[in-house]
Amino acid sequence: LQLYALTIVVVKQRRTQYIVINITDKRKYNNEYVKKIERTPLLVTILLLWFTFVEQPIIAVSTIQTQPSQRISSDSSIVQQLKTKGIQFSNNNSVTLLTTGQEKFDDLFKAIDQARSSIHLEYFNFRNDSINKELINHLARKAKEGVEVRAIFDGFGNASNNRPMRKKHLREIREKGIEIYEFKPIAFPWIHDIFNRDHRKIAVIDGKIGYTGGMNVADYYIKGTKVVGEWHDMHCRIEGDAVNTLQKIFLQMWQKVSGQNIHGAKYYRGISNAEYIKGLKVDTCKSAGHQMVGILNREPHITKDIIRFFYEKAINDAKDSIKIINPYFTLSPKLRAALKNAAKRGVKVEIMLSVKSDIPLTPDCGYYNAHKLMKDGCTIWLFEPGFHHTKIILVDGNFCTIGSANLNARSLRWDREVNTVIVDKEVTKELDTIFESQKKRCFKLTEKKWNEWRTPWQKLKGKLGFLLSPFL
Repeated sequence: LQLYALTIVVVKQRRTQYIVINITDKRKYNNEYVKKIERTPLLVTILLLWFTFVEQPIIAVSTIQTQPSQRISSDSSIVQQLKTKGIQFSNNNSVTLLTTGQEKFDDLFKAIDQARSSIHLEYFNFRNDSINKELINHLARKAKEGVEVRAIFDGFGNASNNRPMRKKHLREIREKGIEIYEFKPIAFPWIHDIFNRDHRKIAVIDGKIGYTGGMNVADYYIKGTKVVGEWHDMHCRIEGDAVNTLQKIFLQMWQKVSGQNIHGAKYYRGISNAEYIKGLKVDTCKSAGHQMVGILNREPHITKDIIRFFYEKAINDAKDSIKIINPYFTLSPKLRAALKNAAKRGVKVEIMLSVKSDIPLTPDCGYYNAHKLMKDGCTIWLFEPGFHHTKIILVDGNFCTIGSANLNARSLRWDREVNTVIVDKEVTKELDTIFESQKKRCFKLTEKKWNEWRTPWQKLKGKLGFLLSPFL
């Protein structure tokens, strides 16, 4: 009987289910009968036991117990999976959330003013406005002191904003001792220039303090615009070993645009933070200095699927809750399916989009996707007072990401992007508090609200945008 029970276990293990058979009524078997079984050849024993259990199930009562598989938490799972993609995590970081443009630029300018060695900036665009001029003044003073100042901006990002920097502006900046280069300047026939842009937002001070997130250099992050009103976004300051990865990303890009191979220990964190830089916003989390952080760098042809991989795995591994804010919600088929399946398996999925936007068609596609997901069980919040350019996801209250990547084809398939994955409940809780407060300024999408809010023409634009989503 034990032989038969073990045979069942081996077979079922291959199906990841454990079955234990217990004979509960031994009175049916006397000693002599058991001894005969023990002397019976293996084949006969199996046939006899088959007859006993299948043809006469009343003789023995089998108790089936399914051992539950070990439940791996979503944060452990995402770290394991990202490590297989070469992502390095460090555990000695502090991540300070900068939730407004004013907070971001005030903090950044204070850090720049106290820099001793190097200042590195990489942005999709430096809009030629008041905040950019203020930034240049801060940088010029440090360059005059002998601090190395380097900046990169994207050609398409510059040309596509309504206040681009012209050649004369760049000449004036260089005359102040600031090295500045343009990545992929726009040139005829222009079509090539649409793809593989540098959409990152990175600043690194002395190799010890890093800034990244969704904000470029523009005054509308503080003032808003006439078209959308308030402009909301999210940035963060990082201190710890994760800054080394941001610096490495910048220096690789710098070599690409300038041809200069800048390297050396002085450009990296070493074993200490920049304690000499004072007055910055404090990370009030209890976990400050011990937060696990990994940097996702999307590089075309090298790590082209890393951010898409992260989002798909994060959503698929979610056990309890998913909260997303993203301005350009065109999605890939796999991401749509992942969100739909998450809702179906009981995960509370909440998605926040903006009623207003800075570009045409792309938001219409986002609303189309949101309506479909609403019918699949997701909760959709539409932010009314202004435009949310924020790009975050929170999973199970365990981990989150802040970054430059939108959930559209440009960010997930073409452009250079950087996202910070923060595996820390305290930081995630801070973001969750912000998400919940923003819900008060939203309306919840329902079928009735959908028909009141979207005209037939707008619905048609959404379908058109959906068809064009691989190019948006």
